[in-house]
Amino acid sequence: MEALYVRQLKLGAMKNFVYLVGPRDSSEVLVVDAAWDVPAIERALVEDGKRLVGAFVSHCHGDHTNGLPELLSRHDVPVYAQRAELDFSADLRGLVPGALRPLDPGAELTVGGRVFQALHTPGHTPGSHCLLAQDALVSGDTVFVNGCGRCDMKGGDPEAMYRSLSQVLARVPDQTRLLPGHDYADVPVEAMGEVRRNNPYFGFGDVASFVAYRMRPRG
Repeated sequence: MEALYVRQLKLGAMKNFVYLVGPRDSSEVLVVDAAWDVPAIERALVEDGKRLVGAFVSHCHGDHTNGLPELLSRHDVPVYAQRAELDFSADLRGLVPGALRPLDPGAELTVGGRVFQALHTPGHTPGSHCLLAQDALVSGDTVFVNGCGRCDMKGGDPEAMYRSLSQVLARVPDQTRLLPGHDYADVPVEAMGEVRRNNPYFGFGDVASFVAYRMRPRG
């Protein structure tokens, strides 16, 4: 039996995935990127007998955060975001200011007695980060099964994205399940070993080639 509990909820108009994540042998869970449909998130908690102990924000964009005010009106829990993202986004700082808990790169969170880690993976935004939870990586918009996050929006940095993929996420074990922030592929979950073999954004050996490919004009 898997040691990790994961509930993947596809919500909203942009094919977002919202996640409930925690140890299978505990009632405690984090919600990752609470957005779009807070009642659906709460129904999942009740159905699975889980108790919300925190909200993890992968990055500041509204399609990943628009449910936070409603969620915080019903649940008194901390909201974890990368310190660099809070420095970058006044909108995020203003969303739930009293609940925010800044995280530094590599910070650890304890949920149900298990330690999860926040991996700082800038590129899509300066403070984008992934949640490494036992055998799963919840990646927000840093990386998808077949792609990676855009780097041409405010705060985007393709060189930082290259380093996030080629250095930080290259070290995640092959068997770790990638849980992306959007349903953009034929499968909703994929092992990181397969992602690194098949995702074209992991195939570049130098930053210049990656940047040219990532920032190429789209038709």
